[in-house]
Amino acid sequence: MRFHRAVRFLALALLLVVIPAALNSPSSAQIGIGIGISVHIGPPALPVYEQPICPTPGYLWTPGYWAWDDDAGYYWVPGTWVQPPTVGLLWTPGYWGWNNGLYAWNAGYWGPHIGFYGGINYGFGYGGVGFGGGEWRGGAFFYNTAVMHVDTVHITNVYVNNTVIVNNESHVAFNGGEGGIAVHATAQEEAYSREPHTAPVAAQVQQEHAASQNKALFASNNHGAPAVAATARPGEFSGKGVVGAKAAGAPYHAPAMSPKEARSTPAESKGNAAGDNATKDNAMRGDVMKGDAMKSDSPRPATPAAHGEPARSEPGHPETARPANAPKAKPANQPKPPKNTKKPPEGEKPK
Repeated sequence: MRFHRAVRFLALALLLVVIPAALNSPSSAQIGIGIGISVHIGPPALPVYEQPICPTPGYLWTPGYWAWDDDAGYYWVPGTWVQPPTVGLLWTPGYWGWNNGLYAWNAGYWGPHIGFYGGINYGFGYGGVGFGGGEWRGGAFFYNTAVMHVDTVHITNVYVNNTVIVNNESHVAFNGGEGGIAVHATAQEEAYSREPHTAPVAAQVQQEHAASQNKALFASNNHGAPAVAATARPGEFSGKGVVGAKAAGAPYHAPAMSPKEARSTPAESKGNAAGDNATKDNAMRGDVMKGDAMKSDSPRPATPAAHGEPARSEPGHPETARPANAPKAKPANQPKPPKNTKKPPEGEKPK
């Protein structure tokens, strides 16, 4: 018994060391609550793929998404099945949102309700609004097999609801800006976003970290169609439970700038966050679209970039020039010098 306790203690200690290290790395920090990354180029389209079968009862689906690495750009984090942190919680996916010329990552979270995730059609119950893939009934999760891939022989907590099927072929991976999803949060979704939330579980952190170490998952290599698009279990990128992408969600266009050039500066990120918070406040009143630039008397924001292209800043307004034929202003009358003042030498001005 003492031996088993010691093993469990060591395993827990190792987990406490590994998870913070993973969260602090540049490539895997964006998954956590409140941790944002902003860049000048938008993510590729979501790849087309099938959902792997649920490995065990009680596991919930977490959609795949494009994450960012400062050295190599966007890379795909495969969708996977994970055990929620506690009974009754649901996963709200993270999403990329455009604001003030930058694409900012809004991290996902666990909560009692599904909040706003940018209107992104992640599929498998996440059609852009809410979640139709299942529901909690007491202490058990029931799967809607109309949109979830579940082995009904081994998992009997199932039902069928075809009304949640969304006929939406969009694979756009960001909200707002040129080519982005043009929706904003409802008042109810905003209320859900203020509920108590739980950070991603260790398995989700592990999934993102493992993806960041796999060069084949970077968009620059797979051109939007990763060989590992989804996994049955977190961190298992080979074997029976791995599903590859059928195709890219849209033609891939290589960015016109390097990842380091695309990364926003701290000042830009701070300004973008301030603009995003104000936008959220206005969205509550229905004034503006979440992710769009605020309408004000301030200078115009950068023009949103097309997919895979850098944001373009608006040229500044030059100073107004005086027309060539404008009359010259007459010099002011100079006081007459005293009569006894000597005439200054030629080329000098009178003192």
